[in-house]
Amino acid sequence: MGPVDNTREGPLRIVVLIITMGLTWILVTILLGGLGGGFPRIQQFFTSPESSVTAVLGFSWSFSPVACPDPYPQISGDPRARPMGHISCSCSEPRARKYKCGLPQPCPEEHLAFRIVSGAANVIGPKICLEDKMLMSSVKDNVGRGLNIALVNGVSGELLEARAFDMWAGDVNDLLKFIRPLHEGTLVFVASYDDPATKMNEETRKLFTELGSRNAKELAFRDSWVFVGAKGVQNKSPFEQHMKNSKHTNKYEGWPEALEMEGCIPRRSVAG
Repeated sequence: MGPVDNTREGPLRIVVLIITMGLTWILVTILLGGLGGGFPRIQQFFTSPESSVTAVLGFSWSFSPVACPDPYPQISGDPRARPMGHISCSCSEPRARKYKCGLPQPCPEEHLAFRIVSGAANVIGPKICLEDKMLMSSVKDNVGRGLNIALVNGVSGELLEARAFDMWAGDVNDLLKFIRPLHEGTLVFVASYDDPATKMNEETRKLFTELGSRNAKELAFRDSWVFVGAKGVQNKSPFEQHMKNSKHTNKYEGWPEALEMEGCIPRRSVAG
């Protein structure tokens, strides 16, 4: 047998090595979907299962930042043609702890936590919450166009009565009969919805002023108004917000924006 020719073995090994490396690169590229997605099934096989779960449950359990929509979304055009409800979502961002009625901080002892939201245009009804109990809302089906009023015992925080008074087409005497005989120490929670003032007369405005309102005298057609007063109050109530109906500043077409007010009311020492 003649001598082995080693001059060919070196180049052959190099060629084999280059071919092996090339095939390996092609295989890896295919598995990673780099060749135009020619093998999508292989690529899907290696997709992280967590990403698939996020895609299905992203609305409630998304692990990426999600912005919660405004509870009163933008209303354009005629709101009556586009009924809308309260919108809520679960955000991935950590939420601050909420206390009674959603307040960001607890109320001191011997105080009542409250939150009032006026109606938005004539589409979304108002809400009155006291001590984590919803006194009036669309869900409870006890709100309506006009003035929504809840009477509360100022000592115990117990709801005495809640009614809605139509201030556009109703009888203002029904409202007067409701607020005239209030007993000393009764708390009065008021939230407007649509139109709070068309049927108001001088006596009505005077009675609300005596309950501590600063704005009842100037309340007008389709204004937004939230107010907490009391029978026998000596000074003007610090719990009142008023937004005028103006075509220059209205958030909705024909209505100002909804108002939201929250706080802590000291329990009264005198109650009827």
